[in-house]
Parts: sequence; structure tokens; C-alpha cells
Amino acid sequence: MSSDPRPVFAPARVVSTSPATDRIQRITLQRPPSRKAAPGTHVDVRVRTPKGEDVRSYSVVESNADGSLLTVSVMRAQASRGGSVFMHGLVEGDELACTQPLQNFELRPGAHRYVLLAGGVGITAVIEMGRVLHRLGQDYRFVYVGRSRAQMAYLDELAALHGDRLEVHADDEGSALDVEALVGGLPEQGRTEVYMCGPIRLMDAVRRSWLAHGRPVADLRYETFGSSGWFEPEAFEVEIPELGLRTVVEPDSSLLESLAAAGADMMYDCRKGECGLCEVRIGALQGRVDHRDVFLSDDEKSADATLCICVSRVAGPADGGTGRLTLTL
Repeated sequence: MSSDPRPVFAPARVVSTSPATDRIQRITLQRPPSRKAAPGTHVDVRVRTPKGEDVRSYSVVESNADGSLLTVSVMRAQASRGGSVFMHGLVEGDELACTQPLQNFELRPGAHRYVLLAGGVGITAVIEMGRVLHRLGQDYRFVYVGRSRAQMAYLDELAALHGDRLEVHADDEGSALDVEALVGGLPEQGRTEVYMCGPIRLMDAVRRSWLAHGRPVADLRYETFGSSGWFEPEAFEVEIPELGLRTVVEPDSSLLESLAAAGADMMYDCRKGECGLCEVRIGALQGRVDHRDVFLSDDEKSADATLCICVSRVAGPADGGTGRLTLTL
């Protein structure tokens, strides 16, 4: 993965908004020129939440030539911590601050073939990749997974551009994606790169199958939401004895946010469970760790010795009760 220089926030103005689905809002922002947003780029946006100002990352679905017009599409999360609610409330003329396009999910040239895999709103991270691969005449498949076609943003546009290269798998049509068939059916000859973004269950299934088939790890590339998990978010208690700190993490707050609000100065960077900078040791646990990161290995997650506090949570014990977590610095 490549990375742009540090984010530079600049004033931005909302020039248009429109619904992409009944839960996904398409928002175009105007900011000082920088460069055209490359496939896989995102912008960081300063949002106002009930708990104060925060930063959220949104994939750029398209931009103009000089990057002064950037379009993002934001899904209103059912368990929103306030960011998606703020973004959905924007109207033409509103002002906020956002960065230049930032790259952490780069489309690499040179593969013999490509597979783009999007689950739900994960389409926003790969839609521009599809446009570029089509324009360059590359060998590719575009696999789009969702609960229903009505909830799948940009579906008509994708069908018009990609034709029979687009595969749609809608749960309510009984055509759920067969992950094993997808990975196992990839050609052995030549290099195939897969780029995916979507819910953690989908990406975990693909990653497990990919490794089971012995395919090169470097050819499976992904970006995460940092919000989807194995359990519904619920309140749990956390303490750090070395700091004399104890607090409750509410369902609409992350572990990192709650510790910061309680006075802990924690290390972090991506806030999406990708970089591992916020990994902290677990001293004691009552309940089940909901590992929502893609940094730790399967063995590390099974051991429950550490977790990434930016995205991971604790669910209560299977037989009931409140989850409790003790962290060791």
C-alpha cells in the first residue's frame, strides 16, 4: 500500500447532495485544487457529533481533473456515533473541512486479471477502480454483493458500464455470493489481484478461503469500514489499572473514544483497524472480544491477548451479563 503525505485540512463547501439509496447519501464537496482523486483514495472529513468534533474517512467515488470537486457517498449507520447523521444533514452551501485525496488502497498495474469485490456501501471504495480498468481494457470481473438491489448504490451505472463483467449477488433473490466458488475458481496461471471492501464477515470469509487455497497474500488487497463486527454493539466496562481509570463504553462510542474521554492518552492512527498502532494488551476479560480489525492474524484474535481499540469491542458473556475488559499498558 502507498500513502500520501499527511492530511491537510482545508475549507470545503457542499455543492450538491442527492440520495443514492434510501440510506446512502451522495455528497459533492468543493475544496482548493490538489489533484484528481486516484482509484481507492479517500478524504478525511471533520464532522460534528453529540460528543464534539471528530474525523471520519469516506471513499471518493469520483472527482474532477484538479480534485477541486470530490464526491463521496455516505451510508447512514444504524448504530451511528454521529458522523453519518451529520453527513446526511448537509445541504447545498454548508461549509466544513476536509483533506486532499489520501491513498491507502492503491490499484496496482501489471496483474493479468483483476476481481473487484464490493459488499454494500463498500462499492464506494472500488467504483473508480472499475472505471479505470474498463478504460484501460483490462481483464476484470466486478462482483457486487448486497441484501437487495434497492440497497445497492450505483447499480444502474455499473450495469451500463461493465455489462456482463458485472456480477450481482442479492440476498433477497437467493443469489448470495459463494465465496469458495469465487476464490477456488480463479485461474492458476498468471497473477490475479482481488480488491475488496465490505462487511467484516464477507472479507474474513474471502481472506480465509484465499489462504486455504495458498494464493499469494500480496494479491488480496482490501479496505475496511472499521464499523462492522460479529456482534451488535452493546455497552461494556473497561479499566486500565495503571492509570486508575474505569469507564463504560456505550454502544454508540468506540473504545478509543471512551478512553480518550476518560483522560487516557492512547496511540492510534488509521482508526479503521488496519495499522495496528492502537493495539493494546488484554489483562482480563469477561465476555467475548469482537475483533473488528484486519491487522491481527486469526491466531492472535483467537488468543484474545490483544485488541485494536479503535474498532474492536467486547460483547457480554454468551449466558448473559455485561462485558468487562481490563487493559494492560
